[in-house]
Amino acid sequence: MMNMKFHFNNPTNLIFGRGSLNQLGSLPMPGKKALVLISNGKSTRENGYLDRTLEQLKKAGVETALFDKIMENPIKDVIMEGAVFARENQCDFIVALGGGAVIDASAAIAAMATNEGDLWDYVFGGTGKCKTLEKKGLPIVAVATTSGTGSEMNGFGVISNLETKEKIGFGDPGLTPVLAVVDPELMTTVPDQYTAYQGFDALFHNTEVMMSKGVNVLSEAIALSAIENITKYLPRAVKDGKDIEAREHIAYGSTIAGVTMQLTSTIAQHSMEHSMSAYHHNLPHGAGLIMISKAFAEFFIERHACDEQFIKMAKAMGMADADKPEDFVTALVKLQEDCGVADLKMSDFGFSPDEAMTLAKGARSMQGGLFEANPCEMTDKDCAGIFEKSYR
Repeated sequence: MMNMKFHFNNPTNLIFGRGSLNQLGSLPMPGKKALVLISNGKSTRENGYLDRTLEQLKKAGVETALFDKIMENPIKDVIMEGAVFARENQCDFIVALGGGAVIDASAAIAAMATNEGDLWDYVFGGTGKCKTLEKKGLPIVAVATTSGTGSEMNGFGVISNLETKEKIGFGDPGLTPVLAVVDPELMTTVPDQYTAYQGFDALFHNTEVMMSKGVNVLSEAIALSAIENITKYLPRAVKDGKDIEAREHIAYGSTIAGVTMQLTSTIAQHSMEHSMSAYHHNLPHGAGLIMISKAFAEFFIERHACDEQFIKMAKAMGMADADKPEDFVTALVKLQEDCGVADLKMSDFGFSPDEAMTLAKGARSMQGGLFEANPCEMTDKDCAGIFEKSYR
């Protein structure tokens, strides 16, 4: 029986499509002075995206202050530094120009620029103190430069705490960007390996929604649409980053995932990867997801937890005659081979086989809520078994 109940409330004004950054200056802004948030890498500057964004903000009559310290897996200390910087510069909104890490970080900085204490006071899970935000965060304008997280459509991000070796989701619906610009032309410079990692992150947001026991009539329809677009176009984008048509379709699949995740929770695959990159901070999120994806799907296939959902996904991934859940794994492995990421090894990122139970317990303590959305029970032993099976 299809679940016909859902709750959809998205306040984001989404401007999607080629050249949409050029519209930014003519759109209403939520404030007068923006904290412009970018990564600590060179690409945003070198590719001219920063200058173009600043020019658009100037056209809109907005003053700016630049904060350029966000790294791939954003850490709590930098979030707190950014919040102090926003206050000192009297910024009344944030423009997050970047990929998932920058947009994730913007939600946390927006909250801590207006609320007292430490970010971990407001984190639910692990050693977080589970306090509720007292004040509304700064409004956020998101300008996405990668396709992966869908963060431009929701008010949640994942932040690492190096002291406690935790990586936990943080956020609030009130931190959802008020405006999002998704311009595929800004994505043509992402290197092929990262295009693959980010594309698979977007794919797994949608496949996890499909496997979730909370999937509903709307989240399923748009998740399947996203899965179809990503599968068809990701190998092309990996092969030729300048293929704007491919970039457009993957950006669509990623942004749509930001909506599917509001309608239906992802499941424990994401908890498990966050544990992996909490203990091995150099691991790109998408790479970790790819490494465990086959064994993760096989766990539920062996238990016949959601056979129909796997068949629907295999069909969306191009196997028109799919009639058994194992067809999803066949389609998934083929896509990984086509994108050159089928041979990723946990050992290359410093993992050892005896870490499996530590990672499993970490996944549950940091993001145990996602286990609740699994289509059947997964114990710590089961979870450790998936890590062991994935280890190479």
